[in-house]
Amino acid sequence: MSRLKDFVRSRSFHVIYINTGSCNGCDVEVLACLGPRYDVEQYGIFVHQPNPREADIVLVTGTVSEQWRGKLVPLYKKVPEPKAVVAVGQCACSGSLFEDGRTDPPVSDYIPVDAKVPGCPPRPQEIVDALLEVAPIVFKGYEEEG
Repeated sequence: MSRLKDFVRSRSFHVIYINTGSCNGCDVEVLACLGPRYDVEQYGIFVHQPNPREADIVLVTGTVSEQWRGKLVPLYKKVPEPKAVVAVGQCACSGSLFEDGRTDPPVSDYIPVDAKVPGCPPRPQEIVDALLEVAPIVFKGYEEEG
C-alpha cells in the first residue's frame, strides 16, 4: 500500500488553503486556478485539502488577524515533512495597508515562507508558478522512476 501511495504522491501534491484575514481578493484568484482556464488539478495540484495531516503545501492569504495568531503555528506543525509554504497577496507578504491595524503581518513572522506571491491581488498564473516553484521541496525524498 505504501508503494502505491508513494507512486501517486510523487506525481501530485495537495494544498491546504488558509485565509488568515484577507479581503477575499486573493481567494477569488486562488479559485480561478481551479477553473477551466488554469485547471491546476489536471497537473496533479489539488488545492482543496481540508486536512493538514494530508497536505504537502500550505497556501496562506491575508494578514494574520487576532483569531489566527494562536492557530497558524499549530496548524503548520500538523503538516507532515517535507512541506512548503506559499504566501499569496501583499497582505500575507508584508501586511500592505493593514500593517498598522489589529492584525500582525507578515505570515513569515509565524511560519517559514518558501515562496511569496506579491500583488493585490496577484494573478492566478503567478500563484500557479509559485506552487510549481516549491514543488521540488515537496518531492524531496521521492525517487524518480524511469
